[in-house]
Amino acid sequence: MQYLPTDPVRLSDRGDSIIIIDQRLLPNDLVTREIKSAEDMYEAIKTLAVRGAPCIGVFAGYCVYVRSLYTSDDKLDDELVGFCDYLNSSRPTAVNLSWALGQMKDVLSQSKGQPADKRRELLNGKARQIHQSDIDTCQKIAEYGLTLIKEGDGVITHCNAGALATSRLGTGLGALLLAAQRGIKLRPYVDETRPLLQGARLTAFELEQAGLEPTLICDNMAAFVMSKGLVNAVFIGADRIAANGDTANKIGSLSLAINAEHFGVPFYVFAPTSTVDKSCKSGDNIEIEMREGDEIKSLYFEKPTAPEGVKCLNPAFDVVDNSLITAIITEEGIFTPPYNFG
Repeated sequence: MQYLPTDPVRLSDRGDSIIIIDQRLLPNDLVTREIKSAEDMYEAIKTLAVRGAPCIGVFAGYCVYVRSLYTSDDKLDDELVGFCDYLNSSRPTAVNLSWALGQMKDVLSQSKGQPADKRRELLNGKARQIHQSDIDTCQKIAEYGLTLIKEGDGVITHCNAGALATSRLGTGLGALLLAAQRGIKLRPYVDETRPLLQGARLTAFELEQAGLEPTLICDNMAAFVMSKGLVNAVFIGADRIAANGDTANKIGSLSLAINAEHFGVPFYVFAPTSTVDKSCKSGDNIEIEMREGDEIKSLYFEKPTAPEGVKCLNPAFDVVDNSLITAIITEEGIFTPPYNFG
């Protein structure tokens, strides 16, 4: 069962462009856009029209293939490698972007000397493989996740790690969506996830679409909910996991983990192995993306909610120390401390 009318990113029927769900407009408007220019591809990631680490990776694969169609035969290597570097600069924290672009560059490198049309065919095949692999991976992650909860459990989510952020079931939301599919009733508590409100706009939308009955809470209500014994687990996704298990995820994840530790609530991280950066020794080595202050002061408000000139600190992510993580779930299984992905 698919919870959206289409994948959040897919190749167009003509095969010469990418169709995306513009996630900036949800939940009020479900709008698809067609993208083919390099600038539009960069803008889609930078402005979060396309978001979620695995989804960005799938999108990146299709981007390289589509750009190959508009690149002359004799410039495939130089222009596409340059394009990969350009696209990779759109967002620094999510490792799936650089991972997928690396996969596409490997195809370019390994196909040198072959006819240009054959090389484009190989790029198409790799992009489709990345997409299908994510669909299969999400199914496996969801199955593992479902073993961690039972009928009637309360689960807190943060940000959005469902079908919009990945392919089909998702990672952090995968087990909840699979539970709905199998008639297992759960009680999801959805952090709104300030300042971009991915929980309120996207996760609540997805869970309602799946027939669940989510309860939306402000981020600073999580400790209250835990203190009342209303939740049995925290489920989050990840944008980058270091070799030692330190996990970068949407800002607010660290606060949630500290609260969970205090109240004895298991804290679970869900991600494909492509999100594990084996070259990154610890969370200290993860670059944190800093975004514009207007996202805090005015983006989702009719009028600004703070003085015009006030300074803002707007990190997009924080890092959860491995000591606060009960288990990390990938398509390869459920991993518990000590973590060693190197």
